[in-house]
Amino acid sequence: MRLFTLALCALLLWLQYDLWIGRNGFMEYETVKTHVAEQINTNTKLTQRNQEMYAEINDLQSGLSAVEARARSELGFTKPGETFFRIVGDNANSTAVTPTVVSPTSLASVKPQ
Repeated sequence: MRLFTLALCALLLWLQYDLWIGRNGFMEYETVKTHVAEQINTNTKLTQRNQEMYAEINDLQSGLSAVEARARSELGFTKPGETFFRIVGDNANSTAVTPTVVSPTSLASVKPQ
């Protein structure tokens, strides 16, 4: 009977080791679970970025207003009759420059000082 009890205890210890530490055990399960959560997070971010890119592509293919807005903001293009003013802030470390496009009709309402 004593040998049978010892064998059952050894079997129980071996099963517990296999369950917690062994191959496909609880520790490996937790590691894989963490990796899956990280991958789902990454996939969600990439899906959102892809949807934004598809929306921008559709906007660029369907209308000229998006092309015009992009040309104005990134390349500084102006329409005929407009005057382009670049306003630079007082802060020398500031890299943000706000381009302003003014049409001749809007300048007529501004009086010089």
